[in-house]
Amino acid sequence: MASHPLRVKSPLLSLLLVTLFTWPAHAAFRAGIATRQVTPDPLLPVSGGIGPGNPVKQKQGELSVRALVLEQDGTRVAFVSVDFLGFPAVLGDRIRKQVKDIPAENILIGATHTHSAPDAYCFPDGKGGTSGDLKYLDFVVTQAATAVNEAVAKLAPASLKIATGEAHGQIAYNYYAPELYDPRVNVFQAIGADGKPIATLVNYAVHPEVIGSDAGICSPDLIGPLYERLAELGAGTGIFLNSAQGGMVTADNRKAGGGENRTWAECQRIGRLLAEESLRVIQDAPAQADPKLHVASRMVKFPVESPLLLAIMRASPLGYPADADGKVTTRINLVNLGTAQILSIPGEALPNIGYYLKRKMHGQQNCLFGLTNDAFGYILTEVDWQSFKRYEYVSRTCLGERTGEILIDEALKLIAENPTPTAK
Repeated sequence: MASHPLRVKSPLLSLLLVTLFTWPAHAAFRAGIATRQVTPDPLLPVSGGIGPGNPVKQKQGELSVRALVLEQDGTRVAFVSVDFLGFPAVLGDRIRKQVKDIPAENILIGATHTHSAPDAYCFPDGKGGTSGDLKYLDFVVTQAATAVNEAVAKLAPASLKIATGEAHGQIAYNYYAPELYDPRVNVFQAIGADGKPIATLVNYAVHPEVIGSDAGICSPDLIGPLYERLAELGAGTGIFLNSAQGGMVTADNRKAGGGENRTWAECQRIGRLLAEESLRVIQDAPAQADPKLHVASRMVKFPVESPLLLAIMRASPLGYPADADGKVTTRINLVNLGTAQILSIPGEALPNIGYYLKRKMHGQQNCLFGLTNDAFGYILTEVDWQSFKRYEYVSRTCLGERTGEILIDEALKLIAENPTPTAK
């Protein structure tokens, strides 16, 4: 009797065939994205900086949390974007505890830095209380964790396009020195097996403060229209991670005759323009079929020399962990993703720090995810700290004189310890 043509009698050959047929499914690059709306109902006061929140009467757009999960050869990373001024690690760690399928150190959580969302720092209100709403923040944490878990469940085969280019038009400028900002936008686009974009990640340095915290409006500011325009243009679900926008890289809502245009229509103009420029930059980028993914991190200690920030940490009900020696510890990440290299920054780095770090990184596209994993105010070098009047505010809201140097030193060590990004 003849053997069946598909029957394999050798155990070794059987194992080989199983390996050959299952390996591509395991090794192939996959992507998934999920979102949740977190606009408070009823509306809560919004925060644009240190101090009590400002009352709100209406909303423009919806606040959201967004999670993009990527996987390659058994390694997973989650990029999480939340529509808040900042998002401390004490909240981020609560999200990480609710995610079982991604290592905690591989979950990067960044704030868009909108100035029209509820207070996530729980700043003291000067009356023995706080402007933060703990019940609402618990809701946000749960929604963010749910988004990450859903993105994991939606992982599907994908390829990746990556590009860096200058975004043209009236989008951002430096309020302190108009030309001292980085006009480059970094764009990542996950493409599904059907050839259509699953998600588009935009990484750009800007303060989303067109409306401002004193307008009585709850809003994602220009980031909401950015997401809407990406979807309209068939770019999948959008996600935004800020960059080195400190001191003071803000949205360019200047009027031709003087003054600022602080309207929702201006948010729409800037957000839509940034979306269109991002898609122009990514349009001709080649697809990387199986981009290599490598995730590393290190814990970094920063001395807290600012009396203001130290008082906030001690008074906040969130329970900021602080060492006995007056230091705070936080995580910085380095992610190699295809030809790109991504470095996280736990605050608002000034543009000169951003330019320097990008120059020292090893990717074909070098990206900084600012306000990520923590949000410890401004980050500037010791030669700038309290050196001249223009930087008085950013110095007062910086952890200390050595914050910039410590970040740079630790980031360079992390870069040196890890491989150079590669497409395969």
